[in-house]
Amino acid sequence: MMKSFQTMLAFFALAGAIPAVGAPGAPTGSGPAEKLRIAAAEAKLSEGEVRKVDKAGGKLTIKHGPLENLDMPPMTMAFRVKEAAMLDRVKPGDRIRFLAERVNGVFTITQLEVAAP
Repeated sequence: MMKSFQTMLAFFALAGAIPAVGAPGAPTGSGPAEKLRIAAAEAKLSEGEVRKVDKAGGKLTIKHGPLENLDMPPMTMAFRVKEAAMLDRVKPGDRIRFLAERVNGVFTITQLEVAAP
């Protein structure tokens, strides 16, 4: 009985349903659950091409392929960016990989990588 409880507890911790407990002094968010969450997010990165950078509006217009995590077909649309510094890393025509999520009801780029030329 105890063994199955421990197995179930480990499963939920790895799935991110409960926070993982790290060693004393370990940085917050460095446990197995956080690593799995990051790996899952990276696996869902979508590809696109920057069409417009709107620094004043805090937006990027991207022609993108399917966004599986948002169940969205390919199209061109504007996204808010999580961090304004993301806008300084790209220019129109750049190929990118990105993760868009719905943040407070707004489509927002939360991860951004410039693809190698």
